[in-house]
Amino acid sequence: MGGRHGFGPVDRRPDEALFPEVWQGRVCALAGYAMSAGLANIDAFRHAIERMPADRYLADGYYGRWLYALETLARERLADGLQPESPDDGGSVVREVDVEPLYAVGDPVRTWNRHPEGHTRLPGYARNRRGVVADVHPACVYPDTNADGRGESPQHLYTVAFDDAELWGEEAEGGTTVYIDLFEPYLEAMT
Repeated sequence: MGGRHGFGPVDRRPDEALFPEVWQGRVCALAGYAMSAGLANIDAFRHAIERMPADRYLADGYYGRWLYALETLARERLADGLQPESPDDGGSVVREVDVEPLYAVGDPVRTWNRHPEGHTRLPGYARNRRGVVADVHPACVYPDTNADGRGESPQHLYTVAFDDAELWGEEAEGGTTVYIDLFEPYLEAMT
């Protein structure tokens, strides 16, 4: 559950079929169609999954979560009488902006420690942590506003390097760097 403690190691099954059950492939196809038809964008889809009750999230499995998201988004669209959004054509999320990035490669930064009610791409385990900007990317659609219909609001995107001990303390394996792509609003300069 999003890097939270207490859920044990990832259960890796290298020989598992992509869709062990037929319905899973159908849900995957339906999700692709729903987004291409404008039912939701990828950020709204992720946000619908995040709103699942924890017990269902754990019990439903990967494609069960996708099905829950599709059902949730369809109910919300019907209840609100909303028309489909602009279809997600799978194109680029890179956008032009008129402001320069605040940070450069090598700049020390700290992530924010907020817990927004809506969607965010800042993982919980990376909040209020110190890192160093490792790369600067073009501005991209900001998932935090795009998920709930507040617009694309493009923001600069950075790859930030974190020492594993900064993220996981004494439990870290040690000597490992974790790279996370983070949007500018998630960061503040270290002084």
